[in-house]
Amino acid sequence: MANIIDMLDELQNRALREPDVREKLLSTKSERDPLSAFCRVCRELGYEIYEMELVCAGEEFHAAMKRSTNGGGENSPMIAGEDDFYELFMANLE
Repeated sequence: MANIIDMLDELQNRALREPDVREKLLSTKSERDPLSAFCRVCRELGYEIYEMELVCAGEEFHAAMKRSTNGGGENSPMIAGEDDFYELFMANLE
């Protein structure tokens, strides 16, 4: 099973090649619950991505980066959106 980062990378490449997929994903931003809508569209497209997995993956990725660059310390502030894979994904599509 592919990990979430690999699935998002594959999906992003697909969205950049296929305008209809790109529009479907971008349209989730206007939904009442954008993250849930995004994950639903991902699953419709064949990518088993769920809300909590996406949130946890972003937080784990950010924590691993901080540990590798900060000697394991957690005293550097987080930049808003730094661990939000959904927002990063959308910014790359726009």
